[in-house]
Amino acid sequence: MDLPVMPPVKPMLAKPVKKIPPGMQYEAKWDGFRSIVFRDGAGIELGSRTGKSLTRYFPELVTALRERLPERCVVDGEIVIARDGHLDFDALTERIHPAASRVATLAERTPASFVAFDLLALGNEALLDAPLTDRRALLVKALAGVTAPVHLAPATTDPEVAQVWFEQFEGAGLDGVIAKPLDLRYRQNERLMFKVKHERTADCVVAGYRFHKSGPVVGSLLLGLYDDGGALQHVGVCAAFSMKRRAELVEELEPLRMESAAGHPWASWTDEAAHETARMPGAPSRWSGKKDLSWVPLRPELVCEVAYDHMEGGRRFRHTAAFRRWREDRTPQSCTYAQLEEPVRYDLADALGTTTG
Repeated sequence: MDLPVMPPVKPMLAKPVKKIPPGMQYEAKWDGFRSIVFRDGAGIELGSRTGKSLTRYFPELVTALRERLPERCVVDGEIVIARDGHLDFDALTERIHPAASRVATLAERTPASFVAFDLLALGNEALLDAPLTDRRALLVKALAGVTAPVHLAPATTDPEVAQVWFEQFEGAGLDGVIAKPLDLRYRQNERLMFKVKHERTADCVVAGYRFHKSGPVVGSLLLGLYDDGGALQHVGVCAAFSMKRRAELVEELEPLRMESAAGHPWASWTDEAAHETARMPGAPSRWSGKKDLSWVPLRPELVCEVAYDHMEGGRRFRHTAAFRRWREDRTPQSCTYAQLEEPVRYDLADALGTTTG
């Protein structure tokens, strides 16, 4: 492979803002695996956000990209999987599997798509120093008439359209809106774009915590919600405390600390089968690797309010939640899934078929 921009490339990133900023190019924020695709003739490489290769996990995309992308190019985009008109991140994570036979089976059962939204090189020309407007025009031309499973990401310069996308596209599993300055040059690993994400709050049961990697202070609180059957389900974590606050939390939570997990609603987390079906905390996975996921069980008597963006599969927080406050006025049993707001359903095909510019 001999391209004007060679792997590994770390993608340009976005910093969070509360409102859609004016005077920019706007795109949907796709909830998948960020990937920079390198094509040089028959050679295809799928780079990840960390620089590691994703190529072996998506053989069906390698074939599709070879057939649909320009002969020599470097394209930034997102690998996604859709089911029933909705992005399915769970299905995407299953694709990262060590067994080639399993990868092949899943490639047939849950084929992936690639949504292209930036162009870093075309032919023999590197485009990293070209303004966004030029890169977008070249990308639109290069992918004119492209067919599934490769898609050109919709884009607009109208903030009112972007606001409609922000409100509607969530129903198809998208994550918000990305805003890009029109004269933006492509800068690896720098947060020069802006992202506007949905934020909601939920009252959750604090049922345990993990220690911080730096020592015996709280790293994250383990959160739970009660399902219709009365079982406390692990729905995610909240973190991002100051070091002073982490130390204070250890003392504050000490009266609720259990000597062991025996009798705890999540006592079965040590059973691998239970972990896979109920998403209990503590067991290693393909994503956690060798990370220490040991946890301290707490009597599930404390409630806190957290902010979150959206749910994954309707069962757990897609990203780490943000602690807002303690809720002494709430009982743990009142913290159920029923409190969660569900976005209005929207078909992914409609999101991909919107006007581009």
